Amino acid sequence: MNTDFLKYQAQTSPYPLGMEVSHAVGSYIYDTNSKKYLDFVAGVSACALGHQHPRVNQAIKDQLDKYSHVMVYGEYSQSPAVQYCKLLASLLPATLDKTYLVNSGTEAIEGALKLARRTTGRSQLISCHNAYHGNTMGSMSVMGFEERKQIFRPLIPDVDFITFNNEDDLQKITTKTAGIILETIQGGAGFIQPHNDFLKKVRERCTEVGAMMILDEIQPGFGRTGKLFGFQNYDVVPDIVVMGKGMGGGMPVGAFTASSTIMDLLSHDPKLGHITTFGGHPVIASACLATLQEITETNLMAEAMEKEKLFRTLLVHPLIEEIRGKGLMLAAMTKSADITNEVILKCQDKGLILFWLLFEGCAIRITPPLTISEEEIREGCSIILEVMGEMMIEE
Repeated sequence: MNTDFLKYQAQTSPYPLGMEVSHAVGSYIYDTNSKKYLDFVAGVSACALGHQHPRVNQAIKDQLDKYSHVMVYGEYSQSPAVQYCKLLASLLPATLDKTYLVNSGTEAIEGALKLARRTTGRSQLISCHNAYHGNTMGSMSVMGFEERKQIFRPLIPDVDFITFNNEDDLQKITTKTAGIILETIQGGAGFIQPHNDFLKKVRERCTEVGAMMILDEIQPGFGRTGKLFGFQNYDVVPDIVVMGKGMGGGMPVGAFTASSTIMDLLSHDPKLGHITTFGGHPVIASACLATLQEITETNLMAEAMEKEKLFRTLLVHPLIEEIRGKGLMLAAMTKSADITNEVILKCQDKGLILFWLLFEGCAIRITPPLTISEEEIREGCSIILEVMGEMMIEE
């Protein structure tokens, strides 16, 4: 299968891991040789409830028996999408009450950027150095990593950058700014949290100059940081919140949410200000609804914080300099990219799936399903420590 994978399917890197997947259940993925791998990555934070969660699977099957795609987004009233958006509104601050469902996180970013410009009548967008918001042209334009986007220029104009957690840079948000987009916790940069009330100060500056505050919750969202959304940890409410990954229980989806007053601007002057064929797809929306219900009706969010403590207690080793992040959005930082690469690859050989971050080469991604058990956490951490111990001996 790998031969055909490399020959017929477009690749994103010269050396993909190439595991031949047979099936996946709970916290484990199985290859075609029946070897099982404990999953500490969860599809890069997308499989919030693990693999083949019964509630999500049943919701998908039930909807398939009723209808699948029937019309482009926004024309027909379809129960799964309506129920989902209504439940989401009940769980968010009152000013975030209308949701636009799309197909991926990067598409949601595109919609949010357009909405900021439509709302303010301004063009300037501000992002952060080392930010990652997706890989389509608009999202890439607000990516703060020149090496990854130089070859694709020209991108969309009038985009400027500040440094995350640098309060002095907030003066760059002015009456010319349509919106500033921030990851609530910087992902690709190394799971960097805001400090010293940075997000609140961004909020204050945006309110002062009439700019939109857009928070990218694609990675932190849906319980991963102990709250439904990461921004709820920092006492701030954005004008637009963007989501994806974990919202679909492993299905492809994204969304952006704002106030009804703001969101309704996409429906006129011009009409069809943002359109999508498959956004709000009833099967996907059913998976989203089941996922959101499971996360909010159980103790998974509170448990994420206890599981973070367990990870921090267990992952103590001379090769680990610090553990960054919050909840089950964690990064074990080593002294070098070489060490990180070796740990990730050797752990896979021993049946543990870890992964990299986009821009921070020293980081080992640890973003398991929220449903992972304490026993499984101990099992995985034991493998990490075993590999690191072997590496120390080899030195």
